[in-house]
Order: sequence, then C-alpha cells, then structure tokens
Amino acid sequence: MLVGANLLRRLLRSQLSADDGGTGFIITAIHHLRPQYSTTTEFSDEGNSENKKESKWFTLPPFAKTVSASELGAKLARKNHLKSATSAETSAYKTTALKWVLKCCPELPRNLVQKLFRLRQVRRESIAMEVTDDGCQVQKIQLKRVGAKDSLNIGDKIFLPISVREVPEEKHEHDCTNEESNFIRSLELYKDTAIIVLNKPPGMPVQGGIGIKWSLDELAAAWLRYDYSESPRLVHRLDRDCSGILVMGRTQMSAAILHSVFREETLGASKHDSDNEKRVLQKRYWALVIGSPRRPKGTISAPLRKVVVDDGKSDRITVFEHNNTILSSQRAITEYRVIKTSTHGFTWLELSPLTGRKHQLRVHCAEVLGTPIVGDYKYGWQAHRRLQNLAESDLRKNSNEKVAKENMLPFGLNMDSGSILEKQLRLHLHCREMILPNVSQVLQNPKSFTDDDLSKLKSLEIVAPLPSYMKKSWDILNS
Repeated sequence: MLVGANLLRRLLRSQLSADDGGTGFIITAIHHLRPQYSTTTEFSDEGNSENKKESKWFTLPPFAKTVSASELGAKLARKNHLKSATSAETSAYKTTALKWVLKCCPELPRNLVQKLFRLRQVRRESIAMEVTDDGCQVQKIQLKRVGAKDSLNIGDKIFLPISVREVPEEKHEHDCTNEESNFIRSLELYKDTAIIVLNKPPGMPVQGGIGIKWSLDELAAAWLRYDYSESPRLVHRLDRDCSGILVMGRTQMSAAILHSVFREETLGASKHDSDNEKRVLQKRYWALVIGSPRRPKGTISAPLRKVVVDDGKSDRITVFEHNNTILSSQRAITEYRVIKTSTHGFTWLELSPLTGRKHQLRVHCAEVLGTPIVGDYKYGWQAHRRLQNLAESDLRKNSNEKVAKENMLPFGLNMDSGSILEKQLRLHLHCREMILPNVSQVLQNPKSFTDDDLSKLKSLEIVAPLPSYMKKSWDILNS
C-alpha cells in the first residue's frame, strides 16, 4: 500500500500550499511505498524552469488495459441498457487520471487525491521534440499537469509529489481488546478472495459519525484485513438497529463491481425492466409486524421521499403521494409474503426489497401495509402504544419464557433483551438471506468471461441466523 492508516490521517491534516505555476507542494508524511513505485529526477517540469532544483515524484504504473468495474457489474446484473457490447469493450480500456490514481493507490483518501488535482500537483509524462544547436531533433520528456477528468492513453504514466522530508510511520496499536477483536471475527458468515460477509449485530452502526465510538467499517478495517493491503469496503448498508447480512468488498475492484450490481438492480426495478428476469441479486428480510396484511403476498410499489419535521431538528421518510410527478430516483418496490401469523396479533413477514431506499421496508410496512415492524417506534409509535400492556398479559401467561437478564457483549451490545415479552421492544428486522454473484470467480480472469459465461455463473447463497431476541419472539409465538 502507499501509506499506512496513521499516515493517511496525517496527510489529511497536512497543509497544502502551492500556486498555479509552482511545484512547492510537500507531503510530509509519505514513507512506506509500494515496491513497483519509483522515484525519478530526470524530467523537466513545465512552469518551473526557473527552479533548477531536483524534483522527486512517485511514478505510478503505466496505464494499461483494464476491466471496467461498472461495466462488469452491469453484465453480472444482466443489464444491457447502458451501452452496446462494442462501446462497453472500448470503455473498458479508457479511464480518467483520477480513477487511475485511486486504483493504483487504494488507501489514499479520495478527498486528498481530489485536492492534489485541484491544486494542480499531479503530472503526466509527455514527450516533446526539440531541435539542438546543431540542428538535430531529440526527444525530451516533460511532466505536464493533468486534470482529474482527463482521459489516459495506454502507456501514460502519472506522477504524484513526494516529500523531501520522510517521516517514519508511527506504530499505533488499535485499542480493542482481544475479546472485542475475536467478537468482530466471530461475525463472519462467509469469506473468499473478493468479499467478506458479516452477520451484523443490532445496535452496531455500520458507518462512523458524530457521537459514534465504534462502527463496523472501522472495526473491519482494523481486524478483517488479514493479509490484504486494503481494508474491506462497504457495499451496502443496514440501519443501526437492523441486523443480518452485510457484504463488504475486500478490494477496491470487488467492492466497485458489487456497487455496480446493487445499483443496476435498483435501476432495473425502478424502470420495471426486470419483471421477467431472474435477478442475480436477491435480498430477503424477516420482520415481525403488528397486525396482518390484507393479502398473504404481494408487491408494494410506493415511492418515498424525505420530509423535515420538528422545525428542522429531524427528518423522516414517507410515501410520496403525487404519482404524476414520480421520478425513477424516488421509486421504491418491495415484494412481501406472510410466513406465519399469530393469534396474539403479530405476523412474520418475508420482505424482498427490489430497490434500496432509506428506511424502505420500515415505511412500506407501516404506511402501505398498515403493519409497522415490532420495535420501530419511529414509524409505528401509535401501534406500540396499544401494545404497552400486552407483554404483561396474554403472552406472559402463555409462555414459560422468563425475561432474559442482560448478557452484555463487547462494545456494549446485548442481543438477548428486546423480545415481545419485554416492555422495551427491539427492532425486529433482520436481513436473513442474500443471493449474489460469485465475484471472486469472475475476478480470477475477468477478461476471459463472455456474456454467456456470466449467465451461467453460480451464485452465492448466504443465510444469517436470527439474533437472540428475535429467536425468542419466534419461539414464543409458535409455542
């Protein structure tokens, strides 16, 4: 990798100073380099001819034919609406300077790379012909500034600035205990050369933010890299209180391919062009809801939008009612079927989202089916008010289960409490099953796969067991 995690933070804090014609930019924290990178001082730098001092640069590998992750993801999703096969093949051999830098330096923060381009600190090798005093023409290699969106030709070399003051990388141990690191690794459901699949615990946020001490993306970067130089990358997200299958790409390429697959499936469902196709990406959630839908199965097609409430202090998602102005970006489609009903007024549903909108399943259940998910006080608080005394009455009388004592797990997690026997209910929404393409097999030799090969590619089928409190609710309602 180009730089370590600690150095990246130092890079982000470092002050960038340069003018349009100078090359005075200094990175003071780059130390550890990839073996294939080189340093050169044999070039003339345009715009800095008055400065005869040597300039040092990181040389990225020459741009070569590469596979487009977005195109390959679209092919895996069997969506051919983007481009023809000819144009797709051509685009696979084109890229921008920004994309090539990010590909070669996967651990450089994207915002830092973009800042380098904005400050015009990135160069491309250029060959110019000059006439000497004796009339001979000679080739002279120059470094010319390159823009982030400039296209590269095969063989082009990109140069990044390097510090003249190399600072050794400081060793900093992650402050997780052995128990905590073992717990993170115990969440693994599946792992191959391309992806890692976790069974996300409820209550653990997927991404960091203000007031969040621990998040799965940060913990995965610390403890699920194994012998890889890159950290696992999120492919999709789950709500903090939701549990179940969470897919992470182990490399930039695998994550980009799966991002494309998820995006294409959402676009395809939004445009209703996948009705008669077998979807290569399938997500099935289990949810315990209050009440029962009128039909045992069906498809919900209700667009969603975000509205601001509490004088701008918070927001919520709601169904968009003006059908004549629906945009494809607002469409939200969910298939559902009843798994089991209970005499106590609860129903187990299987929910299959065909699109990936924020809070889609929770809003569709609460506002369209009229059956809010148990523990979802945000969208079903009125229904929960009517359940206040239920845990103390019928269910307690008909069950031999006792309210569980708190069994605290690392990071302050507790998956035992929150069943329907208790006053404070946990969100009963769990991503239980996912079917997705075998990206690892494709990446073994992506250029050799034809469309026919991709159509015959075997899928991965992953199932995540229910968290303890949902399993208890299941056992109670089926006893």
